[in-house]
Amino acid sequence: MTTETTAAPNFIRNQIREEIEAGKLTKIVTRFPPEPNGFLHIGHAKSICLNFGLAEQFGGDCHLRFDDTNPAKEEQAYIDAIKEDVRWLGFQWAGDVRFASDYFDQLYAWAQHLIREGKAYVDDLSPDEIREYRGTLTEPGKPSPYRERSAEENLDLLERMRLGEFAEGGKVLRAKIDMAAPNINLRDPILYRVRHAHHHQTGDAWKIYPSYDFTHGQSDALEGVTHSVCTLEFEDHRPLYEWFLDNLPVPARPRQIEFARLNLNYTLTSKRKLKLLVDEDIVDGWDDPRLPTISGMRRRGYTPASIRKFCDMIGVTRADGGLVDIAMLTHAIRSDLEDNAQRAMCVLKPLKVVLTNVAEDHEDVYEVPGHPAREDMAVRQVPFNRELWIDADDFMEEPPKKFFRLAPGKEVRLRNSYVIRCDEVIKDDAGEIQELHCSVDFDTLGKNPEGRKVKGVIHWVSAKHGVPLEVRLYDNLFMVEQPDRDKDADFLEHLNPDSLRVCQAIGEPSLAEALPEARFQFERVGYFCADRHDCVNGKLVFNRTVGLKDSWAKIKKKG
Repeated sequence: MTTETTAAPNFIRNQIREEIEAGKLTKIVTRFPPEPNGFLHIGHAKSICLNFGLAEQFGGDCHLRFDDTNPAKEEQAYIDAIKEDVRWLGFQWAGDVRFASDYFDQLYAWAQHLIREGKAYVDDLSPDEIREYRGTLTEPGKPSPYRERSAEENLDLLERMRLGEFAEGGKVLRAKIDMAAPNINLRDPILYRVRHAHHHQTGDAWKIYPSYDFTHGQSDALEGVTHSVCTLEFEDHRPLYEWFLDNLPVPARPRQIEFARLNLNYTLTSKRKLKLLVDEDIVDGWDDPRLPTISGMRRRGYTPASIRKFCDMIGVTRADGGLVDIAMLTHAIRSDLEDNAQRAMCVLKPLKVVLTNVAEDHEDVYEVPGHPAREDMAVRQVPFNRELWIDADDFMEEPPKKFFRLAPGKEVRLRNSYVIRCDEVIKDDAGEIQELHCSVDFDTLGKNPEGRKVKGVIHWVSAKHGVPLEVRLYDNLFMVEQPDRDKDADFLEHLNPDSLRVCQAIGEPSLAEALPEARFQFERVGYFCADRHDCVNGKLVFNRTVGLKDSWAKIKKKG
């Protein structure tokens, strides 16, 4: 039974509703502003659902804008993947895709404006010297010896920087604010750096690129964004964001609101570390089903609805709630698949069963519902004959007392079929079990005769009609809850060596028609998804999405 949940609190939604009811706001405009330097992950999914969800709820617009200020780390492949992820989650941005690079000319003009106002200067200090001059959290910084250059000299140097006359690291443009400010972000932050890098949107037109801090707030203002929603690590940057708005002739004044980021146990969301896993071939690309990337979760079999539901369940607050249990995420996908996934039988560890009292040419075909509660799902044709495959884990020669599966002399029911009894165990010369010889009680199809109790039910597949499958069993990529908690340790030490196991399984014949990304419940086993890339040319590859047991729902119910 699916466990119902209600959406958790969302303080930003409440604030916007109050603004609208008070007449302070007529239309909201939000934005999702990823940097195109990697694939999106589950933390980005929370931001996507928040920004697009607010716009949908209040009849506003949400922009997709790439904050593309660091061309050395950005790629078109990342841009394409991000757009696909947003659409797959069920959202559509307002208007065209936007880029911060669309505003490079305006940002440069505003940098010149700050210079003319005596509020920016070109600095010749090296990066190490800039860090040294900036001071510490307990000691004020000291001004650069180049801080008092004239506006004319600064404008000339900035233009020469733009034309590429200086080496990378040779000069920077800095805002002139306060080198003694308690907030280090206000100690003459860098606005432009020299970078001789080809840009995926502007080509080689620029030899300098604006900093993220100088770019994103002004981009919001140019787009008429009303609510600039970001995570709490940007709270200390808000005074700088507002300083730019106060000192530039911007056309609008967005309001920055911070919320607590998502921290999921047994998971990494650092783009740098995820990229390392990809670059070192520790995982199979950015969409490896073990990664918390949106494309990885999609390939594993997660649904857009389940991810959106999860984001609703965790809510939006300013309080750092610590780690979110990954069982909460698996609950969201499991409850969705329970209602919507087609059923099928699949044997992961095949063990041959010969039904000795069934004729060699005997064959039945059962019509079995595609889903026990969904009449709209097609009926499956499940063939039955003399030789079957069962799962090796459903048989024990010397079973414990409460083992309600197959054992010598014991009976079980084949799912949707007869009761069978194990009569003989066939072994090879090494003592390994090769097959089981069993007999069928033909009076037990669809019923249990009075006076007999058969507690065990096992799944099975016709040996004659079963289709071979490659099944990939995924588990958590890391063995500890916080793999990067110790900043001085190597997070790779916590990799789970059993995060992927591959088995050659046999499935019922209906699975031969499975299309990429089709989702199934393999009865008594778990939920699986046909791999979106590797199901080609008749090859069938299934990824385990999640098991059948829902630990989070049980914990929630007890609480």
